[in-house]
Amino acid sequence: MHIAPFDNRNAPIVDAGDALVPLNYFNIVKLRRGETFEYAVPGYETCVVPATGTVDVDVEGARHEAVGGRGTDVWDGEPEGVYVPTGARARLTCASEAAEVFVAGARFDRVLEPFAVRSGEIDLVQYGSDDTKTHRKIKHILGQRQADRVGRLLVSELYTVGAGGWSGFPSHKHDTDRGDGPGGTIAETRHDETYNFRFRPPHGSGLQMLQREDGAPGDAYHIVDGSTVCIDKGYHPCCVLPGYEMYYFTILGGLSQRPLVQHFQPSHADQLETIPGIKDMIAKFK
Repeated sequence: MHIAPFDNRNAPIVDAGDALVPLNYFNIVKLRRGETFEYAVPGYETCVVPATGTVDVDVEGARHEAVGGRGTDVWDGEPEGVYVPTGARARLTCASEAAEVFVAGARFDRVLEPFAVRSGEIDLVQYGSDDTKTHRKIKHILGQRQADRVGRLLVSELYTVGAGGWSGFPSHKHDTDRGDGPGGTIAETRHDETYNFRFRPPHGSGLQMLQREDGAPGDAYHIVDGSTVCIDKGYHPCCVLPGYEMYYFTILGGLSQRPLVQHFQPSHADQLETIPGIKDMIAKFK
């Protein structure tokens, strides 16, 4: 489902218990200097990630100062974040002239400890190639490094490298918990997924595909700067127009485990052997 950009007035874009992606939560909070915003999401662990600007984050008395620091857009520096345990109350205070803050969440019933992820602690992966039109960079905010401190939530930023190209290819899905892999391994996991897209320059745009069954026609959405896409099931590659760069903030919430196991579309699975570094990328979503 595509949600066109709109002024959400700091109210959740994907709320707890969403009918399409019940494992996800997503809000965009916009603040001016000195303004505050408080929230708590019962049943969901969350992560505060400034898209731009700087915020001080207080989580039930645990204070994390000057989180963020990017300037005009998401290309202007490295991300930072604060993990907020399930149901905990978080207070955001804008410490810059303005801030736009992503709040990502996943359903989880245990209460863990809050912590900050600073720019030097993110996990960076770059893979693909210009020749295969798949060159991209991934910045894991809640990734493999934080595996023992988080329940079901994975939070990343994905960038196309260069102008134009594809992301999320070979086409894959992760909508069913299946343990029928080779030797009884996990073949696929159920992870709901939510994206928020940005483009450079911002008048750029792209395409989000969604194919429910291999070999059958699917759907396509015209995505623009600020578009939100919710994916409950199906194969879902996306692309950006030539001459533009694309970014998308990525939220994954697992039903039964945090590590993501993707099932690649059979008709395109052989492309895994043509894209440099893609298997290392797959291994990082844990």
